Amino acid sequence: MADSLLFNPRTYDPAQFDPETRRLLRATVDWFEDRGKRRLIEDYRSRAWLADFLAFAAKEGLFATFLTPASAAGNKDQRWDTARIAALNEIFGFYGLDYWYAWQVTILGLGPVWQSDNTAARTRAAELLTQGEVFAFGLSEKTHGADIYSTDMLLTPDGNGGFTAEGSKYYIGNGNAAGLVSVFGRRTDIEGPDGYVFFAADSRHSAYQLVKNVVDSSKYVSEFRLENYPVGPEDVLHTGRAAFDAALNTVNVGKFNLCTASIGICEHAMYEAVTHAHNRILYGRPVTAFPHVRRELADAYVRLVGMKLFSDRAVDYFRSASPDDRRYLLFNPMTKMKVTTEGEKVIDLMWDVIAAKGFEKDTYFAQAAVEIRGLPKLEGTVHVNLALILKFMRNHLLNPAEFAPVPTRLDAADDTFLFEQGPARGLGSVRFHDWRPAYDAFAGVPNVARFREQADALCEFVATAAPDEEQSRDLDLLLAVGQLFALVVHGQLILEQARLTGLDEDVLDELFSVLVRDFSAFAIDLHGKDSATADQQRWALGAVRRPVIDEARSGRVWERVEALAGAYEMAP
Repeated sequence: MADSLLFNPRTYDPAQFDPETRRLLRATVDWFEDRGKRRLIEDYRSRAWLADFLAFAAKEGLFATFLTPASAAGNKDQRWDTARIAALNEIFGFYGLDYWYAWQVTILGLGPVWQSDNTAARTRAAELLTQGEVFAFGLSEKTHGADIYSTDMLLTPDGNGGFTAEGSKYYIGNGNAAGLVSVFGRRTDIEGPDGYVFFAADSRHSAYQLVKNVVDSSKYVSEFRLENYPVGPEDVLHTGRAAFDAALNTVNVGKFNLCTASIGICEHAMYEAVTHAHNRILYGRPVTAFPHVRRELADAYVRLVGMKLFSDRAVDYFRSASPDDRRYLLFNPMTKMKVTTEGEKVIDLMWDVIAAKGFEKDTYFAQAAVEIRGLPKLEGTVHVNLALILKFMRNHLLNPAEFAPVPTRLDAADDTFLFEQGPARGLGSVRFHDWRPAYDAFAGVPNVARFREQADALCEFVATAAPDEEQSRDLDLLLAVGQLFALVVHGQLILEQARLTGLDEDVLDELFSVLVRDFSAFAIDLHGKDSATADQQRWALGAVRRPVIDEARSGRVWERVEALAGAYEMAP
């Protein structure tokens, strides 16, 4: 019997969605399966541009259906629905990050457009999507990276209500083919944030100079220059502070996609790894007969399940967000930082088992081992997102507020708030519901109870031994604290989703045994930091716990892992 917790193309039926969404998701899976593994790997190795994939997506109206909000829609099936976008992220990750990347940067390129009041630009974007075009997000620069305060893309007023744009952008996906590039710049005649401008450019315009692809990949991550590029009033998407907010709010929308792409990568790699290990005989025994191998593969499996549970629950908070409920602003960097770094751990655990097999050119795993590294480094580094998460720690742990329960959100609704987020500030004032009931619901699960002890200890730390003003300048120490906090939030949403889905308690207990070990490891890391005080050191050692061991439970979870052997293999 196939494992219902993991995506398997052989059994995939997204019955939770409406008929057209189901058709498009299944058609996408079938397109990849019909091409086969040999073609998938060869295109990856030869750095082939994704022309045939984009032709398929255009023919099916895939991007237009999934990425046109209802306010700009041409038919009833078009909407911006984070639940089905997440499902497609997972499929793209499963078959290759290059496909996901073309879609991801299209999402980013559309962000400033769908946030804009410029009707002409919105209409043009909807038409381009219908024609099968891709989009790009012109924010980063070679010298400044994504430091939007320091942009060198300069717009000089032309005297007719428009501008002439001059400057370059760097690390811009789809910059070779985008029908519309959302470009961030600043006016030469206005100083400060009031001078910011977001405008729409066309990569086919003669004043748009494509310099190169800055990576060795099928992904086209471009450097481009605008030389006397004419920007008419109809091209201006945002001006002033609204342009700044549009940049950050677009990243809020886009960074969420990294978690489910990471999940898809890990799922495909897991089928290969478990199948290989199960069939390989070493010293007269299957590799999976060795206790350390079982432990590594079981840890990889439950970590992957945790990634899925957290991400699925985070979708609900995104879709239910409003000006009065901004909890998504914590769960979003969590999906970007925590879920993607968990993905790295999953791949590393499996790679330790399959060893040299993970380098072979006819495996998906060799590709996965490279691609999984990229996701924690996109849309802000792990460190940037950990620092962001820390802004929410005190309110989340110690100052809960009342909220109505957030239901599972698989309804065919348009997520309008994502393009109406408003000013990108005030993070320290965001409130959260009490995290404790999620843990209380599973108090009878031994390792959930053990981890709850550690979560309570972290509350004590924040209340009595938190970094003082001087320590708050030690980012190395703060990031260690951030890892501890992230684990509590990770566990919370996992438990909320486990309750909603009736997750097998053996799997949940085994997963939390891993989280107990992780918390202990991060506590010891905090103990060793240069600036940790004596009180903080004592707290750190006091927070270390040993997970509750149950060999029978571990054996039952192992049976689930072992059953993955041969459960899926991509056709040649």
